[in-house]
Amino acid sequence: MRLSEVAALVAGQLEHGNAEAHIDTVNTLLLATSTQLAFLANTTYQQDALTSQAGVIIIGLAVMPELSRPVIRVQDPYLAYAQIQSHLQPQPKSQGLRAKSAIIHPEAELADDVDIADGVIIEAGVYIGEGSRIGAGCIIEKNAHLSSQCFLHPKVVICADSHLGKRVLIQAGAVIGSDGFGFAWSGQAFIKIPQVGRVVIEDDVEIGANTCIDRAALGETRIGYGVKIDNLVQIAHNVEIGAHSAIAGQAGFAGSSKIGKGCQFGGQSAVAGHLEISDGCSFAGKSGIMSNVDKAGQYSGYPAIPLRTWLRSSAIFSRLPKLWSTLISKKTS
Repeated sequence: MRLSEVAALVAGQLEHGNAEAHIDTVNTLLLATSTQLAFLANTTYQQDALTSQAGVIIIGLAVMPELSRPVIRVQDPYLAYAQIQSHLQPQPKSQGLRAKSAIIHPEAELADDVDIADGVIIEAGVYIGEGSRIGAGCIIEKNAHLSSQCFLHPKVVICADSHLGKRVLIQAGAVIGSDGFGFAWSGQAFIKIPQVGRVVIEDDVEIGANTCIDRAALGETRIGYGVKIDNLVQIAHNVEIGAHSAIAGQAGFAGSSKIGKGCQFGGQSAVAGHLEISDGCSFAGKSGIMSNVDKAGQYSGYPAIPLRTWLRSSAIFSRLPKLWSTLISKKTS
């Protein structure tokens, strides 16, 4: 791309650069060469920008105004980086390739251009829409529905009756629609409760490697539009995740919890069962959500409390030994 094209793509302003100069790839500030683009999204790395050999650097509007080297100034450098990479590194398009080792039931319906890799098993009643790609070793059980432009990385399991919307991307080893953890205690043993619901994944969802999303006991487990889920996340039966929420690795959601739109969950955060979380809530890593949260905001701690309160509490906690010693000395004096 010419630098003028890059600037137009990200609605940025080119400074100190030749509009006709070209870049071909993106690299880090330290490793980029004169034909590569770098970006400065975290001001911690300003020193690297001074010595970078990049052909151009994407940078914030008011960051390092003294720079006299080629830069493109934008409102959000990280967003601009994502836009440029998506343009330079588009997802491959399906071509209708079918591996001979794949097993496709004659009652499955696949669009003509769907790619099927080695070792894939597709059962009866499955539908896979146009532009989809199925990676090696995937298993798609009976009556599952995959809409257009879905991409399953190797060894994904889509269990029976699961429904995937358009442009759903699932990383390797994820399991969609396995039985929920439902048992009743008889007094002598646990009796398994048949899990007869399904999982619904809406459009533009991405699911990380080895994440598990359980089918509902009754009804649906639902992942809303545009949700992004990291690796090693557990989502139990009948959970609902609101649109445009983001969930970091090793988070867990117990059964029937209802998560609002635009929520964020840090790594290893956990939500107890049958809770309701309001729209726009953000939880720091290792937060334990033990009760309903009915107001948007930032939360942290176990149990999770408003972030400001948690920060003040943490500051006091580190001083408790000294405060205790002071109390004891006053009591004995």
